[in-house]
Amino acid sequence: MFLGILFLGACSDKATDNAASENTASGRWYTQSQVSQGKLVFQKHCAECHGINAEGTREWRKTLPDGNYPPPPLNGTAHAWHHSLSVLRRSIYNGGIPLGGTMPAFADRLDGREIDAAIAYFQSKWNQEIYEAWLQRGGLK
Repeated sequence: MFLGILFLGACSDKATDNAASENTASGRWYTQSQVSQGKLVFQKHCAECHGINAEGTREWRKTLPDGNYPPPPLNGTAHAWHHSLSVLRRSIYNGGIPLGGTMPAFADRLDGREIDAAIAYFQSKWNQEIYEAWLQRGGLK
């Protein structure tokens, strides 16, 4: 687990470096090329559960018969914007199972750049008000 955290910490520097070398998308931390790559990553690895446009499942607030919640929207209409970039990275890398959820870990399928791209894609769906609230909550941590 410690190695995963170190890996994700290293990825955060690369994401920042990538954004600095290319114009960011609408003044956000990510670039348009990350969003484009992220769309492909998201469609392949995330859309089956979170929806093709990160819209989540219809009744994501209601528990399933097994007591778990269905996948929430990641498009800014649920709670993903409450989580910092480092927490979002860690959640994708380690999955939700260690926290009592059901989302699988993607550490064996996605590298740090792909994880950042997937986040860039779903954050590109966030309106500016949600993005600003995320920044004010310390989103870039």
